[in-house]
Amino acid sequence: MSEDTPSMTPQDCLVAVMIAVSVSDEAIRTAELVTIERIVNHLPVFADYDQDRIRGVSATVFDLFEAEDGLDAFFMLIRDGLPARLYETAYALACDVAASDGKLQEAELAFLQEMRYELNIDRLHGAAIERGARARHLTL
Repeated sequence: MSEDTPSMTPQDCLVAVMIAVSVSDEAIRTAELVTIERIVNHLPVFADYDQDRIRGVSATVFDLFEAEDGLDAFFMLIRDGLPARLYETAYALACDVAASDGKLQEAELAFLQEMRYELNIDRLHGAAIERGARARHLTL
């Protein structure tokens, strides 16, 4: 991690993952932003989180995604700031954001695949998490 990249709390890392999957297809959709806001407002892991940090976390994600080797730096930042026991939580949140607009873009799928690899998410656990996200975001 470079000296100019800020360190992140575990909650920052979870927010960063949600933002990253949202911007991975180069289009941040309203449904995705609403989902991120809902998650931060309601999940216990964010109970003491200062939501004013979201803007800075977003800027960090945007900067990393514009940099050469930014995705590698992004995942290094996530692994450095997020306890391994929360890797599946991060993946679940990313899946919820990706599924929230009702369609998964190719870039989002590629990002999720890279995330499974980088965070060493077991294939069967990943499939179960993905299926749960899909089930939560189905429409009539």
